Amino acid sequence: MAEHIRIGDVAPRVQYVGDGARTDFDFPFPIFATDDLEIRVGAVVLNGGYSVTGAGQSEGGTATLVAPPGVGETVTLRRRVRVERNTDFQDNGLLRARTLNDELDRLIAVLQEQRDEIGSALRQDPSEIGGQLTLPLRPARANRLLGFDSNGDAAIFPRDSGLLTAPYPGAIPRTAEDKLGERLSARDFGATGNGVTDDGPALQAAMNAAAAAGKTLLIGEGSHRTTQPLVLPGAAAGLIMRGAIVYAGPSDQAALTIGDGGTARNANKILTGLTVLRASVGPWADENEIGLVLRNLDASVVEIREVNGFTIGIRTVGDGRGFEDTTLYLGRIVNNGIGLDIHTLTASAWNTSVRYYGGHFAIGSSVNTTKDRFGIRLSAAPGAYVAHNRHVFDGPNFELQAEGRPIAGIPFLCQVNSRAIVARAMRMEGCSHFVARHTAGAQDHLYEVAWASQGYQVEIEHAAGATRLGGAVRTLHQAAPHVEARRELASVPAMRAAAIRWNASETGFEKLAVLSSNVAGSPAALADFVFPGLDNIALTNRGAVLGGGRALGFVVDARQCKDFALALDADTPRLMVMTFDANMNLLTDAAGQAVLASGQSVVWNPTARWWQGAADMEDATLTRLQAVKLSAAVGYAVIGVARIGTDYEVRAMRLACDPRHAPALLYGLPDLKHGVRELVAEAAWDPPSVAAGGTAQVNVTVPGARAGDFAQASYSVSTILPFIAQVSAQDTVTVAVWNRTGGAVDLNPGTVRVRVVKA
Repeated sequence: MAEHIRIGDVAPRVQYVGDGARTDFDFPFPIFATDDLEIRVGAVVLNGGYSVTGAGQSEGGTATLVAPPGVGETVTLRRRVRVERNTDFQDNGLLRARTLNDELDRLIAVLQEQRDEIGSALRQDPSEIGGQLTLPLRPARANRLLGFDSNGDAAIFPRDSGLLTAPYPGAIPRTAEDKLGERLSARDFGATGNGVTDDGPALQAAMNAAAAAGKTLLIGEGSHRTTQPLVLPGAAAGLIMRGAIVYAGPSDQAALTIGDGGTARNANKILTGLTVLRASVGPWADENEIGLVLRNLDASVVEIREVNGFTIGIRTVGDGRGFEDTTLYLGRIVNNGIGLDIHTLTASAWNTSVRYYGGHFAIGSSVNTTKDRFGIRLSAAPGAYVAHNRHVFDGPNFELQAEGRPIAGIPFLCQVNSRAIVARAMRMEGCSHFVARHTAGAQDHLYEVAWASQGYQVEIEHAAGATRLGGAVRTLHQAAPHVEARRELASVPAMRAAAIRWNASETGFEKLAVLSSNVAGSPAALADFVFPGLDNIALTNRGAVLGGGRALGFVVDARQCKDFALALDADTPRLMVMTFDANMNLLTDAAGQAVLASGQSVVWNPTARWWQGAADMEDATLTRLQAVKLSAAVGYAVIGVARIGTDYEVRAMRLACDPRHAPALLYGLPDLKHGVRELVAEAAWDPPSVAAGGTAQVNVTVPGARAGDFAQASYSVSTILPFIAQVSAQDTVTVAVWNRTGGAVDLNPGTVRVRVVKA
């Protein structure tokens, strides 16, 4: 075994990264004693809380820490031998090899440590010789800048020296103060961003300095807590926020106000990363409690990352002058009673022509659960300008936690006579069933709802005080294909009024065909499946109840148009589509998928020979606004509803189509006699001579006529004799001519025309 440590060419330093669990750390270099090992966790030198093994061993050893360093913390182990000599060799004395080796080992250890430290020092390249890099004396270098002269030697310069030049072609020398003054940082004024220190005074001092210099202020990373309201004057060029302002000040003031009021025009501002958080969510009791106020901005760009916890999150305000021609990029606007308030303070101010992109207006499920909440409000102080106009919102998202609660959770609250407010591609989650509440003279508003948890039943609430029908809702959710089908083909707005008593037991309806799920015989063509009336349909005061096996539908020519939309008022209806080719022959599922529908899938019913919805069309699950797409093979179709599971009432039906086409609605035709209340027929007749006071009669066949129907008749030859018509038997109308003159009348041959109106 060696009698002394052997010092190899091993760096006297090793470093690790903690994983939160490891406590043992090896060092590969030798140490003479435990005190020769320095241990740092991060930048902190440990003075205890560890043990060391391997002192005096050439291969090194292990340091064991009592507590494991945290995840990501650096652990540095390095040798730090005390530079001292404790031995002395006597003249003519015994020179022991072990003592000499120990001294040489210490010398080598110290040299390795020096080389390790010099390696990280600022020094000349080995290829350079000479030069003057010695620091000037302290009095000479005090309050000066250290740099290098034209020979590359160390030199000092006055702080106001213009010798700092950007390393790019064409750059000019500038003073250090000028370079440092390009942008102001809140940290230059003492802001810490540690979330504990009150940074309010520092932030306000920085904002005042930005205004005085006309500069952009940078508020760096971290949470900047303030107990005082802050104001960035309008003279500042802009504001960049990397961190957040956490407001813990009075609850009756705005946390951060940007821009001057009065007649000031705060134009061409760039404000990015704005984040204002209330230290704790307030009770929404005072509308003076506002997170962010933007005053009189014009032609500016504002990017807001988050405003959280205030009665009013953001207020844009025309104050003495106007707020206009500005673009706002909205991020998280959460836990505020009113997310964004578009406001005016005076009659001479305005708030117009502003663009908004994004915005997540959300409320936590446990936040102020008994209070109304609104995403965006348009408002004015008493006597202030009220014609806010041309505000355009793109893609806002509202999650207001009001659905199923006795509170209002509405995206827009319009309390002024606003004009041309357009919201596009909105999302509504957990809101009330109103996209907006209007309480004044708002008009020309358009709300486009891309998705809503309430389905398509979203409306505008015109509350007390509303003086105009203020806008329209364009609902895409569960209804986009239907909304785009804008050409109306047919409408039966009152099913009960459209009912036709076809005979004693069968009922039909104007414009509609009646179908059966079990047609007798071997039907194959369109005319075999559509009937003017069938039994098992009961009339109510408002509509008709479909019994088992019955369906109602519009018959359309689909050779050119393949896109249709059905809307109806009914109780849990079921979509039905029967398809035929261009020759009116039945198409089955053997021809492939012939029908697609919005909001649900369709299935083939082989017994009824029609396609039917996979589920009832109920509100908030599928929708009664049902779009239908037919395949290319379809030439004619019957589109309507069928009774599948239980009897239900139908009160109204409407069919629309692709506005590029105007397909024919088929009813009351020679080969398709369904859907008409009035029946007409004619027959050639050469009446016999009619004696005075006598009559002559002829029977005209009118399919569908029954006893009790109203009948009228006319004759194509001019005569003063009256013609009387009556339904004398099923499908037969008897027409009589009565000679009321004093002599015989011999009429010329002509045509008898008959009109029957079903009761």
